[in-house]
Amino acid sequence: MNHWIIAPIILPALLAPIIGFVMRHDMVLSRVASVAGSAFLVAIAVGLFISASATPQVYYLGDWPAPFGIVLVLDRLSALMVLITSVLALFVLLHAIATKWDARGWHFHALFQFQLMGINGAFLTGDIFNLFVFFEVLLIASYGLMIHSGGRERLRAGLQYVAINLAGSTLFLFALGVLYASTGTLNIADLALRLQQVPADEAALVRVAAVLLMVVFALKAALFPVQFWLPGTYANAPAPVAALFAIMTKVGAYSILRVHTLIFGPGSASTEDLAAQWLFVGAIVTIVVGAIGVLGARRLMTLIAFSVVGSMGTLMVAISAFSPGATTAALYYLVHSTFAAAALFLIADLVVTRRKSDVLHARAPTVHNGLFASLFFAGAIAMVGMPPLSGFLGKLLVMDAMRDPATIGWVWGAILVGSLINIVGFARAGSTLFWKSTALTVEAVGEQAPDDDAAQPEPNPARVAELAPTFGVIAVLALLTVFAGPMTTYLDGASAQLFDRSGYVDAVLGDTGGS
Repeated sequence: MNHWIIAPIILPALLAPIIGFVMRHDMVLSRVASVAGSAFLVAIAVGLFISASATPQVYYLGDWPAPFGIVLVLDRLSALMVLITSVLALFVLLHAIATKWDARGWHFHALFQFQLMGINGAFLTGDIFNLFVFFEVLLIASYGLMIHSGGRERLRAGLQYVAINLAGSTLFLFALGVLYASTGTLNIADLALRLQQVPADEAALVRVAAVLLMVVFALKAALFPVQFWLPGTYANAPAPVAALFAIMTKVGAYSILRVHTLIFGPGSASTEDLAAQWLFVGAIVTIVVGAIGVLGARRLMTLIAFSVVGSMGTLMVAISAFSPGATTAALYYLVHSTFAAAALFLIADLVVTRRKSDVLHARAPTVHNGLFASLFFAGAIAMVGMPPLSGFLGKLLVMDAMRDPATIGWVWGAILVGSLINIVGFARAGSTLFWKSTALTVEAVGEQAPDDDAAQPEPNPARVAELAPTFGVIAVLALLTVFAGPMTTYLDGASAQLFDRSGYVDAVLGDTGGS
């Protein structure tokens, strides 16, 4: 067995309590340990990404054979998701330290590591019950990060976030109970094998479980009609935390791909048609909701949060096809949208901390107004899907993959019109933040006495350490554009592997045959 497969879970799981209990009164030591652990996690993720092959690699905890023991599975898709998580986490952590967000409350670094443990565990687990366990780890850690540094609005949004996700967890448990009662197993590979043997006229409970799981994963992915928790949560969370949360909606998308392709795919008692029909309609409406939210937003953080909702709609449109070609497009857009959303939240933090508010009203320009405007422009064109960054390629891939005559009008219309509305919303926000503020200052200067500088903003120049993580995330988007060819080649292999159910089952169950 490749023991490095468990490292992305074990490393943050061991580091979190050490930081939380041993280093909690020493911020410098906590920062050093957290950055070192996150950097090492990136190195591990790169190694796993390179080692991922056409055959899934399985790690048996305690050397217990599947389906009796707990298993972790590394394939190209899970390796990609772990790599995205680790790279994003390192950039976010460096930003939080440089801007001193981590020092505004207790246990930031411990919660941050627990969050990485939950995310990586969800991507690597080969057991659907442990997927639930890692979801709960995510919920606990993300709530602590959500209310980091306190505040009335943040606590209210955090309470709503927890309540909604606890309801989702309850539905998840119901679905697991139904599946276990119907099949006697919760191992993903074993479920894929057994559900093929369930007669269609005896599969009512299985269909109930499939619908419940779809609702739970749609909730995590912020898909209509259960997307309402995301704008308030992301808009009120600390900006670095919101940037890390950009990967959390992708956990829901990943779960839909993994579960509804392997377990409820072709030949099972509940086929992918049920999921596809629900997903497609929900995804189209989600694009519309996100676009309207961007156009009507009166706060910068709210605008970015609604753009995340819209991007999830575009992603889920491609996933709803449940085909290798559409999945390749979905995975490319998944990688792009994760880093595009993170870049916007990091840029917003640089701007808002110098404007003292994220309300979209003209104010005196901040220091580095031109630089911040350029960064915001880059993040905006990436998110809305304009050339030359990867969002343009991602949406083209999705539209090219969704050319079925029955759906092409809905998909292309929603994506193109949604993109246009997003362009208008971001252009309005950018002009208010950076162009109107400059004009306002010029007018004010012309009216005041030469020695009156009371209207001038207090200088607060951004240090290189504060700007570097944002430039790093935007550089990832540029690399994703430049290396789009090799990237899609890898994603083609990941999609083919995902739809190779027999290969996954054989790799996990081996000689046990699911007995």
